[in-house]
Amino acid sequence: MTSLADIGNIVVRSTSTGLPVLVRDVAEVRYGAAVRYGAMTLPKGEVTGGLVLMLKGANAAEVIKDVKTRMATIRKTLPEGVSVEPFLDRSHLVNRAIDTVTTNLLEGALIVVFVLVLFLGNWRAGLVVASVIPLAMLFAVSMMRLFGVSGNLMSLGAIDFGLIVDGAVIIVEAIVHRLHGGHAPGLAADGRLTQQEMNDETYHAASKIRSSAAFGEIIILIVYLPLLALVGIEGKMFRPMAQTVAFAILGAFILSLTYVPMMAALALSRSTDATPTFSDRMMAFFTRLYHPLLKVVLRRQAVVLAAAAGLLVGAFFLFRTLGGEFIPQLSEGDFAVEMRTLTGSSLSYTVEKAQQAGGILKGQFPEVREVVAKIGSSEIPTDPMPVEAGDLIVVLKDQKDWTSAPNRDELAQKMSQALSVIPGVTFGFQQPIQMRFNELISGAKQDVVLKIYGEDLQQLADYAQQAGRLLRQVPGAEDVYVEQVTGLPQIVVALDRNRLAQFGLNVADVNRAVQTAFAGEVAGQVFEQERRFDLVLRLRADLRKDITSVRRLFIAAPNGRQVPLEQVASVELREGPNQIQRDDAKRRISVAFNVRGRDVATVVQELQTKIDRQIKFAPGYYTTYGGQFENLRQATDRLSIAVPVALLLIFVLLFFTFRSLKQSLLIFTAIPLSALGGVLALWLRDMPFSISAGVGFIALFGVAVLNGIVLIGYFNQLKEEGMTDPLARILRGTEVRLRPVLMTATVASLGFLPMALSQSAGAEVQRPLATVVIGGLVSATLLTLLVLPVLYALSERKTSTPPLSARRGSLTIWNRA
Repeated sequence: MTSLADIGNIVVRSTSTGLPVLVRDVAEVRYGAAVRYGAMTLPKGEVTGGLVLMLKGANAAEVIKDVKTRMATIRKTLPEGVSVEPFLDRSHLVNRAIDTVTTNLLEGALIVVFVLVLFLGNWRAGLVVASVIPLAMLFAVSMMRLFGVSGNLMSLGAIDFGLIVDGAVIIVEAIVHRLHGGHAPGLAADGRLTQQEMNDETYHAASKIRSSAAFGEIIILIVYLPLLALVGIEGKMFRPMAQTVAFAILGAFILSLTYVPMMAALALSRSTDATPTFSDRMMAFFTRLYHPLLKVVLRRQAVVLAAAAGLLVGAFFLFRTLGGEFIPQLSEGDFAVEMRTLTGSSLSYTVEKAQQAGGILKGQFPEVREVVAKIGSSEIPTDPMPVEAGDLIVVLKDQKDWTSAPNRDELAQKMSQALSVIPGVTFGFQQPIQMRFNELISGAKQDVVLKIYGEDLQQLADYAQQAGRLLRQVPGAEDVYVEQVTGLPQIVVALDRNRLAQFGLNVADVNRAVQTAFAGEVAGQVFEQERRFDLVLRLRADLRKDITSVRRLFIAAPNGRQVPLEQVASVELREGPNQIQRDDAKRRISVAFNVRGRDVATVVQELQTKIDRQIKFAPGYYTTYGGQFENLRQATDRLSIAVPVALLLIFVLLFFTFRSLKQSLLIFTAIPLSALGGVLALWLRDMPFSISAGVGFIALFGVAVLNGIVLIGYFNQLKEEGMTDPLARILRGTEVRLRPVLMTATVASLGFLPMALSQSAGAEVQRPLATVVIGGLVSATLLTLLVLPVLYALSERKTSTPPLSARRGSLTIWNRA
């Protein structure tokens, strides 16, 4: 058969007189279409669309590049008038995030170089240290490629060059101090060293402080190790960060012991002139401010310790008010709007409302570049939805071109208000990747989902409606969606078996006739070259448009009689279940919502309180919370293990270095003092606690103890040299060590400054981490310079026995004075 006429000439049967009855005599043969379960639209009409799926573990940038190359070839084969236009390109987000990382790294490097030159007072020394940055990054990138770690927003964006160059700073500063501080023996008469003398002095200075340089790098490195044990979503995000930082610090460690001394011997000035520099005058100014204050706190030790304890208690209560969220939402630059019409709506009705919504958004908001609606299920149902549901992909212009609202949340609120004029349709605003992320995790597209479990569908629906009413009273809960499990109109055909027997019919014959008439039955297949199409038999559209058509459907009896369906069955319109969802073999219903303007933890806690007080569940019915809140809870549980492990590692390392439990505890006090600043910084910037901030606290704890090591180590050195008065050791030690303490904290904190202030794509995830580190280092430095001397004075007042570290010389401390 090669045409419609050939099909129409097929013989169905012959009459008693021998005349053939053909298909064309009893039916109309024409080209049709399969039953549609989905559609894709623009505001101006329907279109055909496609979706590119990336294999797990593939590189997004490479996949998109290959797709664009292949599409260029496909465009050449398209018929005239057909074009292919991409509407959502993931590479735009990837490129913007990489630009953010590149800018932050570049600005951070420049700030670190400036601070180094400022504190060292020697531009050559600053450049020698700065040269470690690109070499350490080269080492890190090589190791990333070797271990299969991709370069992305998290793996590269959390690198602080201030931490990386710490070992190089220690060595170069010691060399500069030896050359210009009058400690180099056998100087030339003209005050200038030969190259061989320069090499010898560099060797002596570097070899004396190599253990201190190594310790500074190791203690920073060791706090990142617990992050490697994270699993789940937070593990996928922060494990690459920990690996990359570890690679970079390892590279810097190797360079600080090999490359840096060599470059210092070649690049630093061989002149031993000790003329005061701007850096020396700056440190003298800071010393004049600091020492009077130090003497005051040493006289008021009880007041200082009580004030520090009060600040820690206040920080604890302040932390409890911060709220919490899983990870700050990444601004993707586009909206994905979940649209739902009334249960049982037809595909054509949903298409009409989608086009209406797209027209409103594109007409009223100049920020909108295009609105593409995906409705129902596609031919290959990778993202199946009922025909009354759809996703509107709102493609936006760059944020700098926005005029209706300054930020994403306000724009979503205004768009939601504009769409509220469409009756019977609900809209929920998300972002494309975020929506899929939520759906894969919890089965709902919204940020948080409340799941109610039980047996009776109607009872579940009642509880869900009550929870939805309470949820709408909670500030910050937006786009509330209550799952509809009942209310779907259905035509129910209940067969009467006695009547069927009277006409000689059976259930299978009737079911087949009804299915063929209204759903269609495949009678064969038609081939067109390599393509094949179903040959379908069913009633004309005008004969299957309402319940009357069903009742009047004729069923062929064995004796040849045509029996109307209503004579052998009751045909009624009833409401039935819309969908039945199960988790762990238990029926459940979902109430989902997005969170805007508040943190997830606070919103869920308020909702839990309202539900516990106002809804009394029957036995066997219970609730759970999923989505971002569940992710936060699970990740917090894992951090509650990772953080103590990091703290334990730090303490063990301190103890084996100083061989003194007392002094290890003294240095360990820097950790709660640094946490105080991190909490205060989050509160001042109105940021809730998140997993990103939690990782920032882990990084902070490793850096915070370095200042204590510098001070306590030098106090021990002075005691070993014969200075027995604790107060004299404190005044002398803080005077000599003020420069390295301030330089270490300033370099480490300001290296994160671009990340903390960035407003570009991807900065949302990095900002809490950087905020915690900067705030924590500020408080740790200030309080370490004041509280630690007080604690040291109290500990030395009770004993005059030198600590074991001083007797054994297990820690070598450099002199930066």
